[in-house]
Amino acid sequence: MVKLDRLINILGRYGTRLHGHAAARDTELHSVTVHDPVRPHSAVGDVFLAVGIADLHEAVALAARTRAMLVVARTTEQPSRTLIDTLEKAGTALLLADPAVSWSQIASVVYGLVLEGRETESGRGPSDLFALADTLAATLDAPVTIEDQLCRVMAYSSTPHDTDPVRLDTILGRRMPDHVRGLLEQQGVFDHLARTDAPFHIPPSPEHGLRGRTVAAVRTGRELLGSLWISSEDPLSPTQSRILEDGARTVALHLLRSRVSADLERQVESELVIQLLEGSPDAEAVAGKLGIPAEHLRVIALQAHTELERHAGILLAFERATTGFGWSRVGRSTLFGNTVYTLLPTGDDPAQAYRWVRDLAAGLPAHIEIFAGIGGPANLREVAASRQEADECMALHMSSGDPVPVCYDTAWDRVLIQRLKSVASKGRLPARDPVAQLADYDARNDTHYLPTLKSWLEAHGELSAAAKMLDVHPNTVRNRINQMSRIVPLHLNDPQQRVAMLIALSVRSPDSPSE
Repeated sequence: MVKLDRLINILGRYGTRLHGHAAARDTELHSVTVHDPVRPHSAVGDVFLAVGIADLHEAVALAARTRAMLVVARTTEQPSRTLIDTLEKAGTALLLADPAVSWSQIASVVYGLVLEGRETESGRGPSDLFALADTLAATLDAPVTIEDQLCRVMAYSSTPHDTDPVRLDTILGRRMPDHVRGLLEQQGVFDHLARTDAPFHIPPSPEHGLRGRTVAAVRTGRELLGSLWISSEDPLSPTQSRILEDGARTVALHLLRSRVSADLERQVESELVIQLLEGSPDAEAVAGKLGIPAEHLRVIALQAHTELERHAGILLAFERATTGFGWSRVGRSTLFGNTVYTLLPTGDDPAQAYRWVRDLAAGLPAHIEIFAGIGGPANLREVAASRQEADECMALHMSSGDPVPVCYDTAWDRVLIQRLKSVASKGRLPARDPVAQLADYDARNDTHYLPTLKSWLEAHGELSAAAKMLDVHPNTVRNRINQMSRIVPLHLNDPQQRVAMLIALSVRSPDSPSE
């Protein structure tokens, strides 16, 4: 179920235009019907998709027979005044979609939004696989487990007296134990699931703690979405097998609806987050749609790497970051290039941002390597700057070898030096300043004047402190300073020149001769 107003707004992002009276914008939509040229009068629904109908008058007339409150047509034709009057009299809304938008995309959006919200008798939505597992378990009088294509538990029936150790371990560990998966691979179970939808019986294996199982593939088209498992020591009867196959098809529909809804929510959220990251002029309106405050935001930039699968890590990280509906998540995320960006309300304290990264990493496979940077606090107008800071902190994290993410609050100095190094790498650092001349002198004469100068500047001219840094006698530092002053004009009494030389020394590459 979705309200008419929300469906119109979402479809508006796909280039649709509203015409006619929209009834009450808070009207709830519960069903969808599609034009069927073979049986044009058989379906009734709140939303009518006029697929294959070029004439708007015909589309509106057919929609009236289905008692639809919203008609969606795909055409460049503009409705006449007569047609508008007909729509307003009937209290029906007309959405005209641009022909460049495919019907499959429009239908996915409509079905995802309208059907995703319907509730079952238990008060839970159609994507509540636990409710479906309980229903199937009651019908088959046996425990039910639903797993994805990687043998991870998605849902299971509540069974008061389940004595199957493997099922209990699977539920507690959220995935099938490795030794059991190895056994099933030897028995050809997964090859069978890849090939056919017919149920497959696995006999008991007491030495593995496994009671009997019957499994059926959960599939849409040729894509294997997962599997449906029934605890059964004996093979199922033909009637039970049909129930299991029907149940697997129902699970597939649930998963498809969940995917459509989740993908739609992610797409809308991603587009809005990108607008803020790039500095939207309507930042307040965008933040309102995202449901985030206008102040005390931080941008988190995150990358996830695996050796064998190029994009798997970042896709899993994005899925993890966007799991759950908007209101149940603190942050709002987008996948931009190979980086997940998350806008997180944190206040001035970055502790929540650290915790967010830690929780996300804990939900990913152990072999995935996480790199993250946390930008400084920002209001809506400063989000783009926080995004740059997050990118720079993430780059520092990659080079640091430290498992803890880098935060701008404590790494601003390193970020500044990194920015200056970037400028220097483009040839913007003076080539004839005292630091460059001393670097050239060190390279030609195998001297160590630059490290001495840097230590002296960092020690604010204290000979003893500089000598301790270099592990030499203070007189050695004094002599080197005097010798340097004869080679190049240092002007060490000028505060501005001292600052400039220290910056020039700091941005020199680590493999420079001065180091």
